[in-house]
Amino acid sequence: MKIPSYASIAGVNTRSIEEPVQRVVDRSIGDLLREVRDIDDEQVDQILRFQREHQVRFGEAAISLKLASSGDVLWALSQQFHYPCATEDDAITLSDELVMARDPFGDDAEIFRDIRSQLMMGVLAQDQPRRALAVLSPNVGDGKTYFAANLAVAFSQLGARTLLVDADMRTPRQHDIFNVAGRAGLSNILAGRAESDVIHQSNALPSLYVLPVGTLPPNPLELVQRSAFGLLMRELLGKFDHIIVDTPAACHGADARVLAAKCGAALIMGRRNTSRMDAMHTLVAQVTRSDAKLAGVLINEH
Repeated sequence: MKIPSYASIAGVNTRSIEEPVQRVVDRSIGDLLREVRDIDDEQVDQILRFQREHQVRFGEAAISLKLASSGDVLWALSQQFHYPCATEDDAITLSDELVMARDPFGDDAEIFRDIRSQLMMGVLAQDQPRRALAVLSPNVGDGKTYFAANLAVAFSQLGARTLLVDADMRTPRQHDIFNVAGRAGLSNILAGRAESDVIHQSNALPSLYVLPVGTLPPNPLELVQRSAFGLLMRELLGKFDHIIVDTPAACHGADARVLAAKCGAALIMGRRNTSRMDAMHTLVAQVTRSDAKLAGVLINEH
């Protein structure tokens, strides 16, 4: 099956993806807060006086004077340290599940950064073959979609061009989490009905792109078993630094392990007090017998 070029699949400017413009400019937190709040020079002076009198940080002074919110200050700090996160306005369009975008310096976000680091020293290391990472779980409700979404955000916050692919053609949710149009997507590409604008760039996280499922097909397993998905992954790996793939729960059939084999790497997760150990062992055995490199096994304690 012939796969269209990336430009026709994605409907995005491949030049802007392949040649990112680096804008690393040191700016004061006051200047950054002006972008999200209508703060004039007099109010900036007021904040500075409060800062000197009370020996606090500029952001703390702005919050105390009710001239900025904690979310505004968090966003400004993330810009200063070149660590993208959502502004309060952007956060309205994002799900509460995206802790990496909404609370990037919280405890939950730190766990995702730790996992990201382990993956980058393992199956996704620079000296390893290029692989996409499929996220698998035995059952619906194990937290796989939440994990895949936040892991993709974590990679994008490094400034790396990151693509999140929703390949769960049974119970897709990534289009809702990121508030992107889900009418066309992966299934349309694999069925040979590729449309423009199926890969969506996040407004809140400029290095993150999302490819939703699109139309729910009656034959998801047959679609992913065709050569088209593997060809698509190879092409996209040439355009993006990291690709995270959300898959259907293994209880739905063979979709997940077929996707994992074509991605090249797999991470398996279960849920504490919910996932059965025999189901976890079976899924691990199936992945290790495939062409996929097993990145690890996680237990979701929430």
